[in-house]
Amino acid sequence: MEQSKNTSADNDAIVPVILCGGSGTRLWPRSRKDRPKPFLPLIGERSLFEGTLDRVTGEAFASPIVVGGKAHQSLIQAQSGNGVRRIVEPSARNTAPAIALAAHMAGGDTVLLVCPSDHHIADVAAFRDAVAKGAKLARAGRLVAFGIDPTGPETGYGYIRRGDELGNEGFAIAQFVEKPDRERAIAMLAGGDHAWNGGIFMFRADTFLDELARHRPEMARAAADAFERGTSDDNALHPDPEAFDAIQGESVDYAVMEQTRVAAMVPVRMGWSDIGNWQALHEARDRDEEGNTVGGRGDLAGCRNVIIESDGPRVSVIGLENIAVVVDGDEVLVTRLDASQDVGKLPGAKSQ
Repeated sequence: MEQSKNTSADNDAIVPVILCGGSGTRLWPRSRKDRPKPFLPLIGERSLFEGTLDRVTGEAFASPIVVGGKAHQSLIQAQSGNGVRRIVEPSARNTAPAIALAAHMAGGDTVLLVCPSDHHIADVAAFRDAVAKGAKLARAGRLVAFGIDPTGPETGYGYIRRGDELGNEGFAIAQFVEKPDRERAIAMLAGGDHAWNGGIFMFRADTFLDELARHRPEMARAAADAFERGTSDDNALHPDPEAFDAIQGESVDYAVMEQTRVAAMVPVRMGWSDIGNWQALHEARDRDEEGNTVGGRGDLAGCRNVIIESDGPRVSVIGLENIAVVVDGDEVLVTRLDASQDVGKLPGAKSQ
């Protein structure tokens, strides 16, 4: 398949790349393989995927490229309409190969904005301001990560330590930090120079492909082969399965961002959440004075920090604190909020 031949004269618009991977098992039983987290209306009436598309609509943005597996193409098409280009992954190979395919599709020095499809951002204006800053750095040859202003010593996120200032747009990245224990997370927040790694990135297509070839040459070659030997129909690219399946899957963080010498960070405070579990969803939703939130039919009495989520039966809870009660079809989940990270380990979640 012939690569796009975009030039700087005709591709000033930013191309959003929306990654629709993952199954969201920690939000079981609401999130399941046939209707995973990105495609659910967990906050408001729009799904997280639709909310992601909404954020990247406007004059600054070109038509998105949506990357996802075969199983979810009907959901992608139903929720995105006909205005997006799609890449149908023949197998799951993590984010670096997925982004490489999108970079080949966009071509040239097009600026890409890589967004997970299942995050929530409350302050869209702050997001777009950060994107404008990131675009300047990306056009100057930087690989940009967005550093989320931390609101607490989270141990479930990776962190970014900022380095030297890069004008008014951001900072060089001094270090990527793996998910820390609580003691280290507290120390990093006290230092004031760390941000959460939100998994949102920005770079020119050619810069990313050059850095991928430098640091993961076999992956770069296989991704290029999968793109060139792919087929297309109905506004969708189908990469060559044999070439793509041969790729050793790896995240963009490990494969490129932690290796490159041109990484940069744009700090941003935008009400971000990855909605990674029931506690995160509880915190992202509007709550009453006692910290409770109810989705569907539910009654609460004498409760604090309780989330009810029911798709039918009425759920009544009395005198409890810090729990989630979820009813979805014939499945029921009851968990402490501080234990909701472990929901994905349940047999029901694993076998969904």
